[in-house]
Amino acid sequence: MVTSVPQPTDAELGAAETLFGERLEHAERYVTHLCTTGVEYGLLGPREVPRMWSRHVLNCAVLGPELAEDAEVADVGSGAGLPGIAAALAAPGAHFTLIEPMERRVDWLAEVVGDLGLENIDIIRARAEEVTDEVMADVVTARAVSALKKLIPLTAPLLADDGELLLIKGRSAAEEVDNAAKAVKRFKLQQPTVELLGEDILEEPTTVVRIRRR
Repeated sequence: MVTSVPQPTDAELGAAETLFGERLEHAERYVTHLCTTGVEYGLLGPREVPRMWSRHVLNCAVLGPELAEDAEVADVGSGAGLPGIAAALAAPGAHFTLIEPMERRVDWLAEVVGDLGLENIDIIRARAEEVTDEVMADVVTARAVSALKKLIPLTAPLLADDGELLLIKGRSAAEEVDNAAKAVKRFKLQQPTVELLGEDILEEPTTVVRIRRR
């Protein structure tokens, strides 16, 4: 069992203050959940604890400033609430629907969202392909779900006509974009762009693939 929760470095704290503002204390409590019950539930490995702020929470929270004040956001494969909860803390005016098929993870998400009192989050236990009739989002997010060519068919059907995908990826993002050309065409999406978010506040910016509807 993990008993210690890492304190953010000065640089991480500065970024957290910028991204979370008045919700910084909520973000700190979220990190505590991730480092304790999140590890106990197997949502994250214990080796991730020392870099929970930089590698996970701040990495995801930079999506917040990209969202319109009243955006409807669907987060596919929410798992430990990354990026859904982190982005919801950074974008309190947006509404988030966390989509997660595994009961154990849904239970954990509900416990954390309830403890943090986040009224801008709903949780659905389902696979993304099962909720295409009930979810229509301005933005669909995902992180560490699958390669882009498999992720687009899961996320694009949840988009409103003028919506966009914001998908957190790693260093292979450009290669994944090349491999997803058929899926982009099939779902009538614009050419994806690879962007770096948080360059001015994060030591390691977040790589995001942005794909808009045509």
